Amino acid sequence: MKRFRFKEHIVFENENYIAICKPAGISSLHERLGDANSVIEQAKLYDENLQLCHRLDKETSGVLLLSKHPKAYSHAAVSFEKRRVAKTYHAVSDGIHSFDSFEVSLPLITTRSGRSAVNKQKGKPCKTLFNTLENFKHFTLVECNPITGRQHQIRIHLASQNAPIAADTNYGGHQPYLSKLKKNFTTNRTEEERPMIARFALHAYTLEFNDMDGESLKITADHPKDLAVFVKQLRKFDA
Repeated sequence: MKRFRFKEHIVFENENYIAICKPAGISSLHERLGDANSVIEQAKLYDENLQLCHRLDKETSGVLLLSKHPKAYSHAAVSFEKRRVAKTYHAVSDGIHSFDSFEVSLPLITTRSGRSAVNKQKGKPCKTLFNTLENFKHFTLVECNPITGRQHQIRIHLASQNAPIAADTNYGGHQPYLSKLKKNFTTNRTEEERPMIARFALHAYTLEFNDMDGESLKITADHPKDLAVFVKQLRKFDA
């Protein structure tokens, strides 16, 4: 695995917080197996006072906030707990969908396998709003605004609408192949065709909250290369 270099991924910094665009494939917290390449481990090498204010799934890219001192951490923790943090994600879902402030409210539980599932009796309340940003012939670019912050919330809520995230095979998504979109597609006979994106297509695009002094902050992380190329190919071959 390529070494994750914390400094190279910083997208915002002030006296209280640092935000990075976390690459896909990097864990927020230390993993028991493998080398010390998680966000928090590399963050501590950059500044030992940094603390994670929230987490992103390993395969999800995007804005991840860290605090520089205990008071900033406490302020962020309360902001997340009181739902004063607005989060916007971008996802590419399978199929054509027309979401217009479409609300999904399905309670979720975490199963023994570590995955999440809908459970109307035992699940915790869970709400997400969806808006269509762009339609293609076989896919949809979707804006996702999670009101709550449950594990795998966006992934399951989209899947519940027959709109699983592309390449999210755990929750019903399919691997996207260019050969299914491009006419006269040819591949090297000695190599198996690779999917257009190697992980599920979900990205934490913006994070909005008020700083300790009340200043409104909106932190944005542009699409990383793999997602940007995937969307570019859809615009070219699936428009």
